[in-house]
Amino acid sequence: MLDPQTTTDKPQGAAASLLNGLTVLEAFSVARRSLLGVTEISELVGLHKSTVSRMLTGLDEAGYVQRDDDTGRYRLGLGMIGLAGPLLAELGVRRAALPHLEELTEATAETAAIAVWNGTNAIVVEQVASPHQVKHSAAIGTRYNKFASSSVRVFLAELPPEETDRLLAGRIVLQEGYRGLEDPAHQRLADVRDHGFAVNDGETTYEEYGISAPVRDYRGAVVGCITASAPRSRVQHQRSQSILRDAVLQAAERVSARLGSRPGEATPVH
Repeated sequence: MLDPQTTTDKPQGAAASLLNGLTVLEAFSVARRSLLGVTEISELVGLHKSTVSRMLTGLDEAGYVQRDDDTGRYRLGLGMIGLAGPLLAELGVRRAALPHLEELTEATAETAAIAVWNGTNAIVVEQVASPHQVKHSAAIGTRYNKFASSSVRVFLAELPPEETDRLLAGRIVLQEGYRGLEDPAHQRLADVRDHGFAVNDGETTYEEYGISAPVRDYRGAVVGCITASAPRSRVQHQRSQSILRDAVLQAAERVSARLGSRPGEATPVH
């Protein structure tokens, strides 16, 4: 039986309903059966049958469970896929990227990372650090919301103009105040779309050079961003910059291929 809270300071009202609903959903993984009845779930989670029945009705309406018309029993609904989809995508991107991040670091001797977008921030989900003593790196979970960041610009470049406008006006940090749809930031994002990569040449911190390229899935949608970071002093001359750029683009292309993307396939910006 699952162990619902038994302390005297139990959540009340909406919080209690939410926790009960989650407990009911967890019963399906505990039982490891596709179809469960109200009584079975009640016994598994330690909640009264009337409470379970009420929770299941709400979860059914929301699409998180589905009632079988023939038996009256319940199974998990397709709504669970939508709920877990972003997390599954992030984990899939991370697994697909890791060997290619290792190859990128081996080829360039610089730090390689992959980030995902949560709607307002680029978040590092995997990294392979440079073997050099002097290097640029970021802990997994680091969030970036500055326009100067090459990874942030890669993600912004894929958003519809109205969404980009909203973020630049509020959640994304610009070095200077945002000037609306005529702001030069929009042209810079158009350049990222045209070239297929973004460069941070000392814009976030003077000594950092970073270059990022998008990772696409089978739909052509951007689901991640490969970035190579290095001290600017190691990439000052043109050859080092072009080598790093080509390596990042190749890594992003290989990860995209593992996720089912075809060359030249991209979701259009509306």
